[in-house]
Formats: sequence, structure tokens, C-alpha cells
Amino acid sequence: MCTGTEGRGGRRQRALLCCVLVAAWEAVWGQLRYSVPEELPKGSFVGDVAKDLALQLAVLRDRGARILDRGRTRYFALHANSGHLVTAERLDREQLCEGVQRCVLRCEVIVEGEMKVYRIEVEITDINDNAPSFGEAEKELRMSEITAPGSRFSLSKAHDPDVGVNSLQSYELSGDEHFSLSVQAGADGEKRPELVLAKALDREEAAFHELVLRASDGGEPARTGTARIRVSVLDANDNAPVFSQAVYAVRVPEDVPVGSTLLTLTATDADEGINANVKYSFKEISTKASKVLDLDPETGSIRLLRSLDFEEDDSYHLEAQAQDGGGLSDTATVSISVTDVNDNAPELTVSSALSEISEDAPSGTVVALLHVQDRDSGANGEVRCSLVGDVPFRLRSSVGSYYSVVTARELDREEVSEYNVTVWASDGGSPSLRSSAVLALRVLDVNDNAPVFAEARYSARLPENNAEGALVLTVRAWDADWGQNARVRYRLAEGRVRGAPLSSYVSVQAETGALYALRSFDYEEVREVGLWVRAEDGGAPALSSNVSVRLLIVDENDNAPQVLYPPMAAASGAGWTGVELAPRSAEPGALVAKVVAVDADAGQNAWLSYELAKATEPGLFRVGLHSGEVRTARSPLARDAPRHSLVVVVKDQGRPALSATATLTVVLAESVAELLSELGSAAAPAEPGGSLTRWLVLAVAAVSCLFVAFLLLLLALRLRRWRRSQLLPPASGALRGVPASHFVGIDGVRAFLHSYSHEVSLTADSRKSQRRWAADSCCNTLPARPAPDKAAPLLGEDAAGARGAPPDALPGNIPRHRVNGGRRFPRKRQGGGARCEQCVQCRPEAAGAAVHHGGEERKERSAAASPAHCSSARSLSVSAACELPSAPERSSNEADGSERPGDGGTGHRRKSQSDSLSRSKCPGAGDGNRSDRLSQSRR
Repeated sequence: MCTGTEGRGGRRQRALLCCVLVAAWEAVWGQLRYSVPEELPKGSFVGDVAKDLALQLAVLRDRGARILDRGRTRYFALHANSGHLVTAERLDREQLCEGVQRCVLRCEVIVEGEMKVYRIEVEITDINDNAPSFGEAEKELRMSEITAPGSRFSLSKAHDPDVGVNSLQSYELSGDEHFSLSVQAGADGEKRPELVLAKALDREEAAFHELVLRASDGGEPARTGTARIRVSVLDANDNAPVFSQAVYAVRVPEDVPVGSTLLTLTATDADEGINANVKYSFKEISTKASKVLDLDPETGSIRLLRSLDFEEDDSYHLEAQAQDGGGLSDTATVSISVTDVNDNAPELTVSSALSEISEDAPSGTVVALLHVQDRDSGANGEVRCSLVGDVPFRLRSSVGSYYSVVTARELDREEVSEYNVTVWASDGGSPSLRSSAVLALRVLDVNDNAPVFAEARYSARLPENNAEGALVLTVRAWDADWGQNARVRYRLAEGRVRGAPLSSYVSVQAETGALYALRSFDYEEVREVGLWVRAEDGGAPALSSNVSVRLLIVDENDNAPQVLYPPMAAASGAGWTGVELAPRSAEPGALVAKVVAVDADAGQNAWLSYELAKATEPGLFRVGLHSGEVRTARSPLARDAPRHSLVVVVKDQGRPALSATATLTVVLAESVAELLSELGSAAAPAEPGGSLTRWLVLAVAAVSCLFVAFLLLLLALRLRRWRRSQLLPPASGALRGVPASHFVGIDGVRAFLHSYSHEVSLTADSRKSQRRWAADSCCNTLPARPAPDKAAPLLGEDAAGARGAPPDALPGNIPRHRVNGGRRFPRKRQGGGARCEQCVQCRPEAAGAAVHHGGEERKERSAAASPAHCSSARSLSVSAACELPSAPERSSNEADGSERPGDGGTGHRRKSQSDSLSRSKCPGAGDGNRSDRLSQSRR
């Protein structure tokens, strides 16, 4: 309390200082108090809230703050930029706080971001803006002339809505000396004016008296209000009405029905007649009370015009008057107290609330601010708040009638993403009334959950030889978070398969988790691929999880069985073959051989079965279905062939089945020597299409080799002839004394002498050979060569020398002549001697220019000529012919031969030379040794 004894100015300063200190003290406790005079215009400054509460202007601007008024009208506003509290409406104290000595308006400032409430009380101070006023500007009183002096008559009191010194302070009466004014203080402290009769009245002297009642307040300047009073003097009326009670007091509940009689006033008058007729009226009643209560003038009953409301007015104080017909009256005080009934449910208001909260918000985070009030009183106005259901929130009492809703524990969006929190407010009435408010709160996601795969591990089966890009399987992972935090992407973990990166074998689609094969797998190379797939969410930081994927390659029947025994034959490209020995004395079921095979596939595709597909004697042998053992089905018989060919088919169990064949040659023999003899002497039996092909290939290869050898031999002979032509003189190769008619042409290849001929027959067996002489042979020697000084005429030159051989037609360079056009190849004789001309067809250079005779002569000579040919076959025949010259010519030749050194004189030697010459003219006529012997004999 602030007190002082100084003057008026000092007291005002002390009062201001006390108010500042109180405001500062209450600000510490979250409450501010301001005082402003009434009738301030809109927008007037009330106080600096930001400064008094130590709030940062930036906080107010960013987070926001607002004013909550408890009434229906908003009287104050807060400027966020300045933090000033200003008036939002014109403040009229008499309207806001009628009949209340101290007018205080309360509001709350809520800072949104901080979820804090600051209470503000603004006291509206009074100014002397109202003058005292009377309910009746003119009042008429009736008094009997026999009224005794000192009698008192109540007057209507003046009403001044101002308070304090500005309220009604005094009354004054003027106008007549018969009356005086007396002011009485009532129980409520109000001043009540009474008119006092100062001296006796005389109607004959004055029938009326005019008076003026003035009421004054204590304002500066003072305001006054007046009422005119007219007193009528009546004839004698001895008795005035008298109320049975000076004060009527009654208590009624606020829920009493409209039209009910609250109480009845009773007044009696001892007079008779018109002077005893009493009328009731309210001598003094407020405007508000006149709308609620009604007084029946005849019966004195006070009825209820509308419903009572304890929260608006809890009592009514009235002054009733009873007046008789003679003008005499009496007054009584009526006091009606309204008792509270629990007719108002608690009012629950959400002052501020969050619509979203992060799931990682700590325990105790304020999510809502509630204001609760009950207009009832006593126990009916006591409010209790509670939360409905098992929710992770609790209520915490805040400033005044405010409650905070705070988190009781950490939230988990994955369990509950939204909360509808119901708050109940119940009063203490009987029965209790309650109200509720619902808070809708959405929990914001935090990346606190890693992706979780649908399965702990994955496995898939992929057939081998798959297509590149084939879908293997799809992995699925879910993230319990929301939004970007729940967006899952997939990728492969690092790894290697058979030394190659895992990414070259499989790939995973980042969005869907589909796993694709990038290459075609081979079960025989890779049977299983183990890998890890990582799922990563889109949070920051990202969370991830891994799952193992086992990829099993499923075998397909893509490999045929491979026969290990018998081994594959070197000459053929398909199938296997082998030779086995079986004794003729073998019993049925004796083991002959065993076919061993493997399959690179697995499972059913590698299960092998054996069957006998072909056999020389079908009933003699059998093959084990699963073992591959070849056994005798019966004992061999004497009529059974010694050599048997078996074709065994090995099949797997795949679909479709693949197979391989193995060929076995079984020889029925009692010993290995007999086996070898059988294999060496017996020709191979007819074989299937594969053996025929093998023999054809061998034959073609042999023919090709012979042809190449023939070409090489022909080339060697030509080189040899060329060397001889370079070493011998030009005429040395001529044959003299041989008529041209003795030459025959055979296929235009070679010319042979017909007179002397023999045939040499050669066989494949080098030990057997024979030589057969022709019947008409008459010459066993070759003619001697001509003398070096004589030129040997060539065939084709006549006697006159009209046509001779050109110079280049020497041995080794003889031109080719054809007689297809009827030309003959002429003979030439010279010097009385005869010489055998050299056969041009014995030269390899002239192989294509042999002379052919036309007509019958050609036919005869062709028929008479012995065929001569050289081949690589098993027999070789060589024929040579030579005609003897005449006697003179023979002697000449002998003489020439005797003169030539190295020329033998016997016919045997000449025969040898003829044989050598004949054989040298046929390439390939004998083997190499025979060619060498002929060459040596000729030399």
C-alpha cells in the first residue's frame, strides 16, 4: 500500500511510482497492469508490452503475437512492429463497467512461437463526463394540511454514472420555507434525499408549493442535475398506508420460469373510502431492473418479465411505494437476490495450437494453449480439464485459467501419424456440465527408419542359356517414413564373380528393384551367384539396409553325353569305336566291355541310359540300361561270325533327350594272337555311312597325291630334256634309216616304231614281271648316229629339200605338226643310205604335236600300232617299234657305228639302247630304279 501526507502533487507522484513498481513486479510473474482514462479515441497508446515483458521485436515479428479478449468486443490491439498495446475501440467506462466502482479490462497476449501467455489488466479510470440526473424531472407530492411538522417524505435520488469524486456528492433544496431537505445514507452507502415538513401547512393559505431539488457531483468543474417538486396541499387525511415490512428480501434461483411471482408487497391504510385505496409502484428502479421485474399496482405482486441470469445480475435492490387515495404514502425496500444454478457449461477455448509437430520433439513440448472459464459461481464454476484416451500428451496448468497441452513422451509418426486430441472441461455442479475441444495435430516425419526388405533373404532360379536382359526377380523394400524419407532406391553392392565385376553379370533397376541378367549364364561355368542389394532412402542423412540374393542357375539339357570309353576314332569325326575280345566259349552274361560316358549337365539331364542300337548279330549281345556293360546274351555259336560290330546309344534324361553313339568291334577269339590274325587278315566289314565317307576321303586324297607326283615327275623330265639339248649337238638326236611310214600316232600323244616292238608288263608284285616280244620284230639295235659333219634330215623334209625342218626343230625344239587337213608327214632319204628319223613323239616338248594320218591309212596304222601308255595303276605296258633299213643302209650304219666311240657292235647292245631309249621316252614307265638303270645303259 502506498500512503503519504504531502500535498496533492506529491501524492500523485507517489501513486504513479507505486503503480510503476507494481507493474514491474507483476511483469515478472507474467502479468502487466496499465491504466488509461476513458473516452480515449481508437488507436491510443496504452503501454509498451515488448519492453515491459522483455520481448524482442524480432521475435514478435517472426513468431507472431496476438491479443485475446474475454469479451465479445475487442478493445485492445498489439502492434507487432513496435510492441505497443493500443486501444481498438473508444472506451466508455460507464458503458463497460456500469455500477462497478473499479473498471478493469483483462486480456492476454499470446506469443505463438513460445506458446507463452502474458496476462494484461487495463484499468479504465473515470472522468467527469456525466452530470447527476433524476429519474423524474418533475415530481408531484400530495400532503394533507393536517400533516404534522417534521414528517418526512422520500424523494427520488439522483444518479451519476461516474465514480469517485466525479459521482454524486450533495443535494440542495430551494423554493419554500415550509420544507427542508434531509440526506440519509443508506446501507449501501448511497445518499437518499428526504423532504421534511418544517411547519404546518394551510390549504387556504397556499394550495401548492414549488420546490427545486439540485444534485451536485465532485468533479472539476462540478456538474449538477435538478428535479422540480410540486407539493399539493389536500384536505385532512388522517392515516397513511403502512407496509407490513420495511424491507422485503427474497432469494430466487436464476432458472425460475418467466412470469413467476417472486414476492408480494402488502401495505394497509386505516382510513376508509378513497383514502384507504392503496396503490403500489416502484419509487426508484433502474432501467435494467425495469426490464426484468414488474410490480402490480393493485396487488403488490412482483413478477418476472424475463429469465434471470446470475452471471449478469446476481441481485436487484428496489424501493417500492404504497400510496392511498388521499396522497399519503409509505415506502419499503425490496431486495431480490439471484442464486446461481449450474446452467452454464464450461467454455473451453483453444487460444493457440500447433497443427504440426516433429516426431523427434522432446517431451514437454507445448502443442496447444487452452483457456477455460465457467460463468457459474462456487462449485458450479469450478472447472476440471482432462484428456480423453491414451494419448502421448498431458495437461499442465498455466497462468490463471489457462492450460497447456504438452507432449508426455516422444512421438513416433510410424505408429500414429495424426492425433485428434479431445480435451474435456467439466464443472463441479450437480449434475456436472462439460464441454470439449478437439486438437488436430499432424506428426511430421523424421528420417529415423531405414528401409526394410519384405524378405530376410531372396533366392531365385534362373535357367541357363537365358536371354540377355531377362528379369530374374524383384526385391521390395518399404520405409516406414513418409515423403522423401520413404523414397527407396536400389543398387548392387560391390562384388566379383569368377574374377569379373558383379555388375557385368546382373543389374538392378534403381526405382523398382527389378534384378536383370546382363549375360547368358552357363550352368557348367557358373552354378550360383551370391550378391547383396542395398536399399537406400532419400532422407538426409540417408539410411540404408542390405539383403542377400542367391541366384541359382538351373541346368538345361544343353550338353550331349560324352563317351570316355571306347575312345573316339581318329579317322572319323563322330562317334567312338573300339575293339574288344570275346571268347567263343563265353557263357551268357559274360562281361565283354563297358561303355563309359559322362554328361556335363546335372540332375536328370545327366542321368544316362544305354541301349544297343545296332549289332551284327542282334541276339548275341546286350547292354546294361544304366551300367553300360556289354554282356553276352547267349553263348556264341559256331555259325556266328568271328567279327561283330555293336553300336551303343547313350542317352540322357533331358527334354529333349540328347545322345551319343559308341561303336564296338567284338571279335570272337580264344587268344590275342587269334584276335590279331583276324584283324590283320580279314577285311573290315561294311560300315555305315560314316565309314564310306571315310574311304571316299582317303581315295580323293590318294588321287590328289598321285596327280601332284605326276606333275612333279613331268616337270623333272622336261628339265632333263632341256639339259640334254644343251649338252648334245643339234643333229645328235636324229634317228636315221627309219622310214616315216613306220610311225603311228596314238591319241596324238606319242609315235612309236611298229617293226620292232615289245611289251613290258609290270604288276603290283615287284617279284613278278614279264616281257613279251612282238611277232614281227626284226631289229634289236638302234641305228648309229650320223656323222657329225652331215646334217641329219628331219622328218617332214622331202628328197629335193623342198621343205625341211626349220633350224629350231632340233631335239628339244621340234615344232608340232598336225595332219588333220590331209597333210602327211614326209620321209627323207639322203646319200644312198637310210637313217631312222627320230620320233618327234618321243620328246616331251612335242607331246601335243604328233602326226595323225587321215583316212584308212590312219586306221590301219592305229590298228597295227601297239598301245603305249604310262599310268600309276597296278600294271604298266611299254611298247616300242623300229623298222630295219635296207642292206646298203645297214652296212653304212654299221660303218658309222663302228666309227662312233662307245658304240657297241653286238645286237644285244643295240637292243639295250633301244629299250633304254623307249623307256626314256615314257615318263612314269617304271619306278625310279629302273629309270636310273636305263640312263646308265644309255651312257
